[in-house]
Amino acid sequence: MEGMLVLENGSVYNGRFLVEPKGDGPVVGEVVFNTSMTGYQEILTDPSYCGQIITLTYPLIGNYGVHEIFNESKKVHASGFIVNQIFECEDNGIVEFLKEREIPVFAGIDTRKLVKEIREQGTLKGYFISKENKDDIDFNNSNGVFGSEVDSVSTKEIYTLKCENPMYDVVLVDFGFKASIATELLKRNCNVTVVPFDTDADTIMSFNPQGILLSNGPGDPKDIVEETSFIKELLGEVPIMGICLGHQLLALHLGGDTFKLKYGHRGGNHPVQDIASKKVWITSQNHGYSVDPSSLPKNVKITHINLNDGTVEGLSCEEYSAFSVQFHPEASPGPKEGEEFFNDFIELIEKGAYIYEKIRA
Repeated sequence: MEGMLVLENGSVYNGRFLVEPKGDGPVVGEVVFNTSMTGYQEILTDPSYCGQIITLTYPLIGNYGVHEIFNESKKVHASGFIVNQIFECEDNGIVEFLKEREIPVFAGIDTRKLVKEIREQGTLKGYFISKENKDDIDFNNSNGVFGSEVDSVSTKEIYTLKCENPMYDVVLVDFGFKASIATELLKRNCNVTVVPFDTDADTIMSFNPQGILLSNGPGDPKDIVEETSFIKELLGEVPIMGICLGHQLLALHLGGDTFKLKYGHRGGNHPVQDIASKKVWITSQNHGYSVDPSSLPKNVKITHINLNDGTVEGLSCEEYSAFSVQFHPEASPGPKEGEEFFNDFIELIEKGAYIYEKIRA
């Protein structure tokens, strides 16, 4: 079926729907791009993409199919998928995977031209629509596209994931966490209690956690500052690690500020440097907001920066046994070298346990 992608600046991209939009109205979302060459299944099932239309810059997608072991959550959270070409496997193909989940797939356009436009003009809203309905577009009525989607992706119930040889108890605050984050904790002998994003401090502490991990997730961190007041309450009580959205929320509750990037960082090849050691990691990233370095109080240290644009990629607050990274140390997809930051979290837990035992004694 022939169709159109219409951007809020008036640009139109004519292509074809490999999976047609469902429902009465057009599909609307924030059009973003990811530069990864592989990992499309992990990208599509990452809850951080909730409400967004994902464009992949690599021209041919789908040649290795899909498999449930690569899912980062139980569903596809993106509003749509844009590619230049798709190779559809006979079994377990990406188009069939998305068709079963009623996610529109739009192909046959110059995706690199689209990406260049987003880079030059900034993130734009976009509509998927058939040519017959092109007069129905009204961006003024596309409410909620840029609002927080955390409530829709966070768990509604508390549950525990248990490892084989438990040594630590960690609370994972679910802003839309990727399964790989929990996997990394389980591999490090952590029993992981997953709680909703708006859980209060008393409930979190009732599980006697030795560490708290603030997960990734979609949207603007400022939209959920009030609901996450527990972060400020628990600073200094338990070691805390933040990833992506969790990193931004930690910064806000430490007294810092955040801002929206022009077009975000999404891909598997972003260079990040440790300021102290000068060591460089190639990292997986997926975020549209960043921490304002000038807003941070004196007790918060910037530990890592992005070598492409100088933005903040890591924070540390020794006073409160807290640290965070903007990138995804679990990758999935992307390079795995950042996994060592989970080891840092375990070291902080062990150090914290020793300190707190002395205090309580």
